[in-house]
Amino acid sequence: VFRSIDTRTKVGKAFLEYSSKGQFVPDDITVELWREAIDAAVDAHKFKPDIDTLVLDGIPRNVGQAEIMDDMIYVKKVFHLACPDRETLFYRLKKRALKENRLDDANEEVIKRRLDIYEKESKPVLSYYSKELVSVVDAIQPPVKVLLDILKSVNDGAYEPAAV
Repeated sequence: VFRSIDTRTKVGKAFLEYSSKGQFVPDDITVELWREAIDAAVDAHKFKPDIDTLVLDGIPRNVGQAEIMDDMIYVKKVFHLACPDRETLFYRLKKRALKENRLDDANEEVIKRRLDIYEKESKPVLSYYSKELVSVVDAIQPPVKVLLDILKSVNDGAYEPAAV
């Protein structure tokens, strides 16, 4: 969502005001940006809320955002991509950063800082939702297997790839 922000809008300008100073964007602005992106997807017929399942990635990032979003979405499942092997985690995060040309994110100190933020800010989101909603996915396995496990879980154990 942050990579495609229209900085001419009121909420886009507010985002720019914080991010350009290296400050955290407040939860209400972050959630509003997400809501605008979803509304745009609905308007463009890319997402049909009545029939499509929306899998969120990267939001909510903290309990404050989860609380704000409670009135906006019905949460059917929360995926916890568990990777207790720090070496594998560092390798994958570094590889993704390089692949996406985000060189600053490939720095080990940056990765450590992000993992600290995850522990303090994001991990508590798992406790915010009931245990029945949280589905643990083994993130040490190959990425394609992680995706397949998520797709199976979203579809209550059934996954049939589209015919080509």
